[in-house]
Amino acid sequence: MEHAALTPAYIVDRELLIKNLEILRQVKQRAGCKILLAQKAFSMYCFYPLIAEYLDGATASGLFEAKLSHEHMQKENHVFSSAYRPDEFDEIAKICGHIVFNSFAQWQTYKKQALAANASCGLRINPEISTQEHAIYDPCSPGSRLGITIDRFKDNMLDGIDGLHFHTLCEQDSDALETTLKAVEEKFGKYLYNMKWLNFGGGHHITRPGYDIDRLVKCVKHMRKKYSLEIYIEPGEAIALNAGFLESRVLDITENSGIKNAILDVSAACHMPDVIEMPYRPPILDSGEPDEKAYTYRLGGPSCLAGDIIGDYSFDTALNIGDRIIFGDMAIYSMVKNNTFNGMALPVIYARENGKLKLIKKFDYSDFKNRLS
Repeated sequence: MEHAALTPAYIVDRELLIKNLEILRQVKQRAGCKILLAQKAFSMYCFYPLIAEYLDGATASGLFEAKLSHEHMQKENHVFSSAYRPDEFDEIAKICGHIVFNSFAQWQTYKKQALAANASCGLRINPEISTQEHAIYDPCSPGSRLGITIDRFKDNMLDGIDGLHFHTLCEQDSDALETTLKAVEEKFGKYLYNMKWLNFGGGHHITRPGYDIDRLVKCVKHMRKKYSLEIYIEPGEAIALNAGFLESRVLDITENSGIKNAILDVSAACHMPDVIEMPYRPPILDSGEPDEKAYTYRLGGPSCLAGDIIGDYSFDTALNIGDRIIFGDMAIYSMVKNNTFNGMALPVIYARENGKLKLIKKFDYSDFKNRLS
């Protein structure tokens, strides 16, 4: 396999994307639902024409993502924001066929503009059922700002509303969806009979090995049949799961208190911030757990942040300056979240097809300089 000429480098593999997209297309066909790309996880738009061959469109979290989908996906364009900006809403309404509101106040503020643009409008509901332990990613945690709870739901303000939307999952299987749907039906079921569509949101790890697709299909078919609804699912991770890599080099090796530190040209804080935010331990090609293999190192970035640590890994052979370290599952929530803290250069971006790399984007000093002045 061809190595990146420049590092650090994100590499997204077209064939691995297609593998995921084929699974999602099969789900669509079996369940009779529509599937959208959640751009918050993956917005490498050079692949949008490919994704459009398999999926029904994309969903956005605001104007810029909505414009990206409108320009490069050119299929169904959905948007949800916890609060829309008055100076942006007219443009959003012109390019988004589906607009979801987070509160009745937002709905009343923008109702006239949205309906004048012939948008299909919806409300985000909060079923108040937590199925995960990561509070930062749990929209159903107590005091959440996301979604309307049943005690705040106003059935006298539904004129013009076509659908409901919920999003409660994060990297979960369909058993969590099944649990959520029971709460949705119990609290909001009577309103669904008058709706045209229901959006299951994202967080569905559909393309992960072992995911229970049969249960997902069963859930979709149940809601479609019982309430005569069009069902949408909007995964982000599932589209590009395990389809991307981050290739780096060892810049230096130091030792302190018996710990060998390998300093890389890639930064957790800047180039894979979910490692710190989530937190999680990204996979590395040909590596093991600490002390599993002969040589163990703590991998860190070149920034001044003491906590710019990726994790402890072991290798069969000793690392040397200049060696390549290749991180897996780096297409999602990496490129979309990266930053230039400490003046770190952004990684170059490659697309891989048939083992060959094509340079998509190269960043330089001007990308750092022009952000703030």
